[in-house]
Amino acid sequence: MINLYSFLVVGAILFLLGIYAILSRKNAIALLMGVELMLNGSALTFVAFNRFIKVADTVLPFDGNVFAVFIIILAAAEAAIALAIVMQVFNRTDDVNLDDLKSLKE
Repeated sequence: MINLYSFLVVGAILFLLGIYAILSRKNAIALLMGVELMLNGSALTFVAFNRFIKVADTVLPFDGNVFAVFIIILAAAEAAIALAIVMQVFNRTDDVNLDDLKSLKE
């Protein structure tokens, strides 16, 4: 039986993997993937709480689902803008290593 605890564990694992990816990687693409993992972990948590938390034997409104949709929209916008910036940096420097990047002015 899948319960709230199972969803929370998976959401926490996704969030922690995202934090690990952000702290350990120097590549811009890997950093963006870490941010996406963190956002997906939090969206899963919101949806799980919306599904399993009940007040007076009625399911709460779709607040958790609305937050999850906003997170998905935010993740899509972040991915589009950040990947455009990374492509421009790669075109100028032929590398996406964040340590080698000193300035975006040129």
